Amino acid sequence: MDLISKIRTNAKNKINKVVFPEGAEPRVIKAAAFLQKNRLVLPILIGNKDEINKTALENGLSLEGIDIIDPDKSSKTTEYAEAYYELRKHKGITKEEADQVVKNPLFFGAFIVRSGAAAGAVAGSINVTGDVLRAAIQVIGMAEGLKAVSSSFIMVMPDGREFTFGDCAVIPNPDEDQLASIAISSAKTHQRLVGSEPIVSMLSFSTKGSASHEDAEKVVNATEKVKQLAPNLKVDGELQFDAALIESIGNKKAPGSPVAGKANVFIFPDLDAGNIGYKITQRLAGAEAVGPVIQGLKKPYNDLSRGCSVEDIINVACICSVLA
Repeated sequence: MDLISKIRTNAKNKINKVVFPEGAEPRVIKAAAFLQKNRLVLPILIGNKDEINKTALENGLSLEGIDIIDPDKSSKTTEYAEAYYELRKHKGITKEEADQVVKNPLFFGAFIVRSGAAAGAVAGSINVTGDVLRAAIQVIGMAEGLKAVSSSFIMVMPDGREFTFGDCAVIPNPDEDQLASIAISSAKTHQRLVGSEPIVSMLSFSTKGSASHEDAEKVVNATEKVKQLAPNLKVDGELQFDAALIESIGNKKAPGSPVAGKANVFIFPDLDAGNIGYKITQRLAGAEAVGPVIQGLKKPYNDLSRGCSVEDIINVACICSVLA
């Protein structure tokens, strides 16, 4: 069974509620209809009910059984506005401003997740990543003990091997604490989506002191922080990519390492390396890149590309459910 099929099967076994703040977008409506019909997740669409139903009718889609919530008419809007004011009053927000913010579907959807009425949310088909993450971080918040919201890709190789790469889409130049958080989050993502034990390599241009530079030292320090925060996690660094992946090279460059030559989770030192690395693997090695998966939040709020297909939305919704 390929990775997407496995994720869809796992979602079907859970059937969580997932919020779609961009409920009037035609691609989202098509995805929601498919998800509901196939009992993969239970969609909640945010937006104007008449507009959503009109789009569904024009596309010959049934939205039977799907909840549609309009923030302008919902009985929950006042409750969410009060909650948002309490969360952000230290930043100087007024009650009037809070009233307006929660009517934004991204924030309203985040509050549905925060309240426990849904397992997670999916947005980004018409909103930029920064706006999606802002709502998620402010309302849902970061997972305990973590210093960063980040991303990872599951890289499915042509021979069937599955690796997790992080961070490839969010943090340009992570510090030691953020890098440690990326590693812990990526390990959890790998375990939940791939299903195998994460073996985490903290990547660098240096292996075990072969080069002396502050960039390599950052990776060494981040590795120690991961070990302190997640003592049961198999992690090592700093390691060059070949030492992390290939056993014969790992044995030479990092003898005795529990990770060298065995890694399946690769943590890049910055976004340049991560973004370039996953795209090289995708384009030259022919790997399928599943993601980006947003990670590090208390509850999942996953981001889409604005160029996403209906199939992409379906898959990300299933990922969101599995991660919940």
